[in-house]
Order: sequence, then structure tokens, then C-alpha cells
Amino acid sequence: MEGLLFGTAGTPISSNGTGSLSGIKRVHELGLGCMELEFVRGVKMGEDTARKVSVLAKKLYIGLSVHAPYYINLNSEGETLQKSRERILNSARIGHICGAGSVVVHAGFIQKNSRHDAYEKIKNELIQIREQMDSESINIALRIETMGRISQFGNLDEVLAITEVTGILPCIDFSHLHALYGKNNSREEFSDILTNIENKLGRNGLDNMHIHVSGIEYTPKGEKKHLEFEASDFKYKELARSFLEFNIKGIVICESPNLEIDALKLKKEFEDSTV
Repeated sequence: MEGLLFGTAGTPISSNGTGSLSGIKRVHELGLGCMELEFVRGVKMGEDTARKVSVLAKKLYIGLSVHAPYYINLNSEGETLQKSRERILNSARIGHICGAGSVVVHAGFIQKNSRHDAYEKIKNELIQIREQMDSESINIALRIETMGRISQFGNLDEVLAITEVTGILPCIDFSHLHALYGKNNSREEFSDILTNIENKLGRNGLDNMHIHVSGIEYTPKGEKKHLEFEASDFKYKELARSFLEFNIKGIVICESPNLEIDALKLKKEFEDSTV
């Protein structure tokens, strides 16, 4: 991917309509470069709309990704597990038609397992899901997101390690990583994260990044809720400088409540920064 694109988690607030097509148009008007299609409450987009989304995004040069439903737990059994598989597969099917490059997934919860056992369970489930995707010729990456609570699967080490499964890549949510222990909020710490990514995935990892960012409120247990940058302690300006320092490429999705305002703020900070 050429350069670093900034965009919104879903349709910008200032769009004329609430649908994905309106959102893509507004993202383009704002001078942003990408948008994440939010399937977080369920995959409700049909194939006809997905094809229209693909055409418009290509016409306006807007990069797309998909966020799979929140209600996923691959470290589970029975109906919960079966529905989790289907939610990921349906997100990938529609995302593929849309021309999206990635599906972002909250992989699951640790529950009563050890972190090692949860890792092995989730890894095996992802292998089977990827095999099903390959059988359907669904050419889209699954990205496991770094999470903001200790009870969830998805610390940085886990998300990088699980890329051992072919077709699995990380989604690095810097705000979640900050909320996890109240750390990871300085130029040095951001650089350490990016260095870890490069050590694990090579330069290709930095050239094909998918990032989530927002202001964030947290407790000793981790993430509480997303905030606007200026209402939080998150040092987004230092993060933007780290992006520049490592010359990363890919997509940066802003999940702040004010969406496009903070997306544009981060984009401007990145473009105005010097190493």
C-alpha cells in the first residue's frame, strides 16, 4: 500500500445520510482516504449494496475495511462458537464483494482457560475459518485486534504470534494498548510497539498496517469507553510522529466519538510532523 491513509470507523457524522455509500462520498469530500464498514451489530449489508460500495470506493480511491460483529468468541463451544464462525465468514463474504482489504475481528475471551490454551483454541478455529474462506475464494485478510481488557484475547504478543496462521494479520489499536495497563502512551513506547511489529513481521508488516485509534477512558481493568482526543490523556501527537519516524503505510481508522474531526486532526498532525 502506498502511503498512510486516514479515515473513520463508519459513516462520518457530517454525512448527508447514514449509509455506507453516503459515508464513502463524505470521506472523499473531507479529504480522508479510507473508511471502515461497521458490521458490529450484525452483517446487514446485502450483495447488491456491497457491489455498489465497491464501485464507488474504487471511483473515489477510498480504501475500505470491515469490522466484524462484536459478538464473537472463538474460545467457546456449541452455538456460541458456531455463530462466531458464521459472523466472521459472513463479514468476509460481504467485505470481499465490497473490495475491502481486511476484516477486523475481536477474537474472544480468556474465560477459565489459561492464556496459552485460549491461544491454541482460537488459533485452531482461525485455521478452519481460513480454510473455508479459501474454498470460497474469499481473498481478504482477517485481522485480530489488540484489545483493551485483560479478560480479552488480544494483547500485543498474542496478536503478533497468531499471524503464524496464514491469512491472519494484526489490527493494532494503540488506544486499547494504552488502556490495558495505562502505559504505551509515549513516543518511546509507541516506537517499541512498532519495533516489535517489524521484528515479528519484517518491513512488510510496517508497510501493510491496519490501525485503530481514539481517545480512551480506562480503569485498572482496562478500557471503559472511547473519548475524543482532547477529552483523554492519549498522546496522539506523539503517535503521529512515531508513524512518520517508522515510515509506516496502510490504514488508520479513527474511533473517537467525533470520528472525522479527530481523523482529520491526526492526519494533519502526521502531515505537519517532522521526525
